[in-house]
Amino acid sequence: MSYTGPDFDPPPSRRFRRGPLTVALAALVPGALLGWAVYATVGGSGDDGGDASASAGTSASASSLPPASPGTPSPGGSDELDGSDGSDGKKPSTSPGATSPSASAPVGTGPLRGKVVVIDPGHNPGNFRHTAEINRQVDVGTHSKECDTTGTSTDDGFSEAKFTLDVAHRMRAFLEGQGATVKLTQDDDRPFGPCIDERARIGNEAEADAVVSIHADGSGTGNRGFHVILPGSVDSGAADTRAIVGPSRELGERIAGNFVRATGNGPSNYVGGGTGLVTRKDLGGLNLSTVPKVFVECGNMRDSKDAALLTSGAWRQKAAQGISEGIVSFLRG
Repeated sequence: MSYTGPDFDPPPSRRFRRGPLTVALAALVPGALLGWAVYATVGGSGDDGGDASASAGTSASASSLPPASPGTPSPGGSDELDGSDGSDGKKPSTSPGATSPSASAPVGTGPLRGKVVVIDPGHNPGNFRHTAEINRQVDVGTHSKECDTTGTSTDDGFSEAKFTLDVAHRMRAFLEGQGATVKLTQDDDRPFGPCIDERARIGNEAEADAVVSIHADGSGTGNRGFHVILPGSVDSGAADTRAIVGPSRELGERIAGNFVRATGNGPSNYVGGGTGLVTRKDLGGLNLSTVPKVFVECGNMRDSKDAALLTSGAWRQKAAQGISEGIVSFLRG
């Protein structure tokens, strides 16, 4: 992944109910086994991509998610998904001038009624056409960095932007079915962006109960597995994550456990020490958030084995289910 609007003053920090840590067992096992402890404890009970150097790279429902329409690919990508997701292959309607986040359908009944979830599909499929705009620097509290990037892709040209939007659509369908109000930071409904500071602002202004940014990594061959990026404690300039560090970790732990169970895939073998959890302080999408937020790197697009999963509609269904069930588990306590 790669992740990096105008400056703004974040709204005052909100208080969050902090439930007990869901992975108490993790502290009792060696670091190399922590990721699987997350799975056993949470799953059983139940940019933003940042700098390339740093990136190298309890279930609420067991039901399958309904298929969703794919997004538009960047150069080299196919116009159609592989068909294994049961979708009709049609692209969502777009409005090039749109600048507001995509709102959910009317809220129904369900355990998440009254909850707001913001899904942030990493990178806009049109970013590659607007390099000057996405390369401009924005303030992320601790430093300045690019507004956004084009993201990565598989060797065959399946783009990260297309992947993230498809997973976001599947998650939206599932979470709306649980009664949540769901907003997307972008739905291929604007020429480029939003920038990372605006992505954070969308979640803040929605007063979201949870925000999840969806990505896929662009690391080296042989580097495999998912990892969840958690915000570190930052208090600098416009960035103050101190109030969200605790709830964001709980959100990330629950997503990690459910992701393992839904997909059958283990944590990253190249970051996180086998835990599937990575804490970072350099990502604007986390630094500027005032609500619980995490990033999910679903796999490595540059490894052929991970790429085979990421390009499969059936596997994306599992990934979306795992992430969504983690969110439901977090919001239900």
